[in-house]
Amino acid sequence: MAIATGAAYLESLHDGRDIRIDGERVADVTRDPRFAGGARTMAALYQMQHAPDLQPQLTYASPDTGDLVGLSFIEPRTADDLVRRRIMIKTWMDTTCGMFGRSPDFMNVHVAGIASAWQAFDRNGNAFGQNLRSFYRHAREHDLAMTHTLANPQVDRSRSVEMQEKDLAAKVMRESDAGIVIRGARMVSTLCAYAHEIVVMPPASVRTAPGAEAYAFGFSIPVATPGLRFICRPSVVHQNAASPMDFPLSSRLDESDGLAIFDDVLVPWDRVFIYRDPEMCNGVYETTQANVQIMTQSTIRSLAKAEFMMGLAFAMARSTGVDQYLNVQAMLAEMITATETLRACLTASEVGATPTRFGTLAPAAQPLWATRMLMPKLFPRMCEIIQLLGAGGLVSVPSYAELSGPAAADVETYFQAADADSRARIKLFRLGFDAAVSSFAGRQQLYERYYTGDPARLAGVLYNRYGKEPFVARIWSMLQELEATA
Repeated sequence: MAIATGAAYLESLHDGRDIRIDGERVADVTRDPRFAGGARTMAALYQMQHAPDLQPQLTYASPDTGDLVGLSFIEPRTADDLVRRRIMIKTWMDTTCGMFGRSPDFMNVHVAGIASAWQAFDRNGNAFGQNLRSFYRHAREHDLAMTHTLANPQVDRSRSVEMQEKDLAAKVMRESDAGIVIRGARMVSTLCAYAHEIVVMPPASVRTAPGAEAYAFGFSIPVATPGLRFICRPSVVHQNAASPMDFPLSSRLDESDGLAIFDDVLVPWDRVFIYRDPEMCNGVYETTQANVQIMTQSTIRSLAKAEFMMGLAFAMARSTGVDQYLNVQAMLAEMITATETLRACLTASEVGATPTRFGTLAPAAQPLWATRMLMPKLFPRMCEIIQLLGAGGLVSVPSYAELSGPAAADVETYFQAADADSRARIKLFRLGFDAAVSSFAGRQQLYERYYTGDPARLAGVLYNRYGKEPFVARIWSMLQELEATA
């Protein structure tokens, strides 16, 4: 097989998957109004791979079959590979304004990153690395969409998972010749309604205490596996919208987030990547250096998102003529600074890339860590700037449907702006509302805040792993020199 078409992708979702939302099971995610917009967006991304002008930058020849496969699956071995992958991801991210963060490229990069270091998974006499390598090839050759889950349910956050009185987290119940049996839950499975596979990998840390090994595993299974079901949060799609132009982002880009429940689910041995191995769980991303590949994808997404929010801010300020004021220009300059900082970090990571022991090329980590720590602060501020620029205009902007309703004459007259007629101004400000004010915008802000984990924990990780000694030594050396010459 090779790259999927949009139509084939939509058809593949008719597989009996168990998706629950609003107290009911969804019969068809491609038609249900809460999911259909996201499904169409996914199909459009897949179909882009077949456009003659885009195919060269979105695909590459499979090293196994020679068929065209998605370029986000590539295992980068040269600087050119990094550039090509960046262009591919940026093309998809520009299409979704950076707001569809778990589009297939995210997990494609993720799985390619760990599978490139498959040898690290062959431990204690097992062949789990071969399982991982085979799965990566299967996903690449079949152009699979993948969701994943890393986090245990929030029950008692003061205790480690094996010490919980309410034992709700997914764990190994037993094993047999056929595989391992998993019972319990994991969160947050973004894209679960639209994925073919769920990749279950370790949480942030797994203790080595007795009993903890039952929670130390990694595997992948089809979303439609018997016993696996997902309970999704309510949709942020506004189903009572009078016009698709009223919520132009949320109507297309709600990825959905779900809790994955494993009801004695059998995971075949050939799909197991880690088993009862806390040490491997705790070091998997550092050992494989997949972390920097994943951070690269997220930085490209962040850049696309920042460029979109910056362009929206420019357009809104220009439409009402407020871009002539210094205080507004200062806010717009913030947008520029944020965007160019992300771009510079991405460039620095590529320039500083170094070979890994697995034969791949790893982008420099520190610039990517900078974007990882900055984006949770930058994006809420971007939303705030949109709110400040729109002010009361965002609160009072009517439905786009008013332009063809009985009040059309009044709307055409009284909703004009200095640099935009009513039709353009309503379209623009409805976009601004959806990007910075709506429930969709609120979910995007929360997503950025916790995208890669707890910000305080990440700050501690960054501090502890950063090479501080040369800088500390410089300070003491300077003080010694000053003292000697005093």
